[in-house]
Amino acid sequence: MSRDALQFSESDRGFLEPHLPREGSTSDNDLPFTTLTFATSLDSSLALSPGARTVLSGPQSKAMTHYLRSRHDGILIGVGTAVADDPGLNCRIAGVGGYGQDGLSGQPRPVVIDPTARWEFSEDSKLFQLCREGRGLAPWVITAVEKPSPQKQALLDKYGGRFLSAKMLRTHTGGHQVDWRDLFTTLKSNDLKSIMVEGGGQVINSLLSPAYMSLLDSVIVTIAPTWLGQGGVVVSPARRFDEGGNAMSAARLKNVKWYPFGEDVVLCGQVIVSD
Repeated sequence: MSRDALQFSESDRGFLEPHLPREGSTSDNDLPFTTLTFATSLDSSLALSPGARTVLSGPQSKAMTHYLRSRHDGILIGVGTAVADDPGLNCRIAGVGGYGQDGLSGQPRPVVIDPTARWEFSEDSKLFQLCREGRGLAPWVITAVEKPSPQKQALLDKYGGRFLSAKMLRTHTGGHQVDWRDLFTTLKSNDLKSIMVEGGGQVINSLLSPAYMSLLDSVIVTIAPTWLGQGGVVVSPARRFDEGGNAMSAARLKNVKWYPFGEDVVLCGQVIVSD
């Protein structure tokens, strides 16, 4: 067993079960079961500043996150998180593939949203190190670029990853807006029946917008007992307005359960979708 393997006991798993995709189950529609999960401070910040590594989760909730990864076919992040963190995006729970069990069974497929193919991954990236060690899968990179770099293409091919195209709209600021329904449909058609979305801020806020929140089946948030202060990367989706132009709440959860977990608290719920 690897020295960095994490333990997450059976007794700690029960409260999560109602909020997770059922093992072995498949839905009849063309969308995967999608869980939005992230760790936040008391002032709704994900990080001290854009691109800054910020540890929020305690050891128990960190192990919980890795268990959640084992229960999903894919784990999705935005390119900003990939560039800033050089993440592994694997599951380190003892007994899961590469951590005390033969093969890679239970390891999620990393999915990175990279509209302009700016992520300069290489053989030294942690994702590919884990591939060589048999402890993780190669990423699928979602891009709007028609012909990505041949060098990047060759590296993905070498480890079993790939580039995938998805519909993306140009925003008024020159950025890209993912068509999440089209993307999730594409992932489901490629046999990813469940997706765990981990961030970062732009991805989370986009999915909590009225146009896309209905695609979320479950929301699991770890809240750490700390304030990061002003200037952080904040979870705050765009405000909605009624027909009279009056401001409304952006989104709200239902079927909410709160679970103390070490020094953190874990919130589980479902998004209320307005008609």
